Amino acid sequence: MDIFPKTISTKGPAELFTGDVYFDVIAKGEDPSQLRVNIVRFAPCSRTAWHTHAAGQTLHVTDGVCLVQARGGEVKVVQQGQTIYTPPGEWHWHGAAPDHFMSHLAMWETTGVADGSETTWGELVSDEEYGYPE
Repeated sequence: MDIFPKTISTKGPAELFTGDVYFDVIAKGEDPSQLRVNIVRFAPCSRTAWHTHAAGQTLHVTDGVCLVQARGGEVKVVQQGQTIYTPPGEWHWHGAAPDHFMSHLAMWETTGVADGSETTWGELVSDEEYGYPE
């Protein structure tokens, strides 16, 4: 059994996130495990860029109101306690509603790819794409 020291929050880089986003690495998939888990905290209106995961991604909203969208789909509102699954290869983004902070656990697998290519990043989500459904 290993007990790891408390993690240091890292600010999400501007080329991958709009607004103030911070994450803490909870699990980083040391071989043979392929599991990655981060807790991610978003300020209101903050969001990821479009991205996809080779083995899919599960998000569990721990606080606040989350907005999520699959490419070509509608922006959906996800509440605290709800879980989102995006299948492998699905382009999507997620972030905080304009009037709420939001935190979620992000869980995905590396699928054995050591170079980090389990996540493919695309362009930032425009203000027009980011929308709060009425």
